[in-house]
Order: sequence, then structure tokens, then C-alpha cells
Amino acid sequence: MKILGIDPGIAIMGYGVVEFKANKVKVIENGVVTTSSKTTTPERLSILYKNLNEIIKEFKPDEFAIEELFFNQNVKTAITVGHARGIQILSAQENNLPIYEYTPLQIKQAITGYGRANKSQMQKTVTTLLNLKEIPKPDDAADALSVALCHALSQRFKENFRMN
Repeated sequence: MKILGIDPGIAIMGYGVVEFKANKVKVIENGVVTTSSKTTTPERLSILYKNLNEIIKEFKPDEFAIEELFFNQNVKTAITVGHARGIQILSAQENNLPIYEYTPLQIKQAITGYGRANKSQMQKTVTTLLNLKEIPKPDDAADALSVALCHALSQRFKENFRMN
């Protein structure tokens, strides 16, 4: 099974494609799609949508996992990133992918066993679990791999995280 993990964002959207087979997870691809703050929000959303559709068509994932948003302070940023996340979910839906969502706490718990793990702990654990030579860069790509890995590790009870 191929899983596409997404770290949602408007400026930087991280993506990670992993293959989960016989309880082993292998990285197929990871990276980011970036948009310029000098571009209008509708144009940025269009760039994200088109690029994500291309990623889906190229790698043909079986399932789509995305991080839920958690914002404590800036409401305007939360709304803009929420627009981007909506476009990312729409892309998965239009490509007939089952969609699963995980909170940052759930992802950290699945990867490190500790829901309050810091970014460094997460990156080191993802690198080890995926047998990578170095920590994926940029951070958004590493975060997307952690979403995909969380979904792979949650297969027995994944339906609890299916988006309705």
C-alpha cells in the first residue's frame, strides 16, 4: 500500500510518499511545494492544487493522510492555512483517495511514543524508523513523512481517523 502524507500549508506544503508492505515502511519520495507571499491567495491555492494533483497522478497512492491544524494565536494565519488544507483535501477527494487525519499529538505519540515530543526528537525518530541516512529537509518534508508513517503505524485502527 502507498500512503501520501501531507503537512498542510499555504507557503510550504510538505509531502511524503511511503510504501507500507509486510509491516515495513519504505520512503518512495518526499519534498515540498512552495508558493510566494507575493502571489494572491487564490493563485497560491491553485498552485498547491495543481501540484498535489500531479504528485497523486505520479505516485498513485492508495490512501491519503493529512495533519489536522492546531493554532493557538494567529487567527488570520489559521484561516489561510485552512483554505490550503481544504484544497489539499479536495485534491484527495477528487482523486478518489480515502482521507485520514491525525492531530499533531497523535502523530507524535505514534512516532515517538510521547505526544509532546519536540521537533528534533520527531526528526531523529522518523529518520531511524524509515532507515534514512539523514534527516529529511526541509522540516515540512520531514513532517509530511511523519504523517504518512503515523498512518502506516495506525493500520489496525485507521478507520477511527477516516475523515467523514
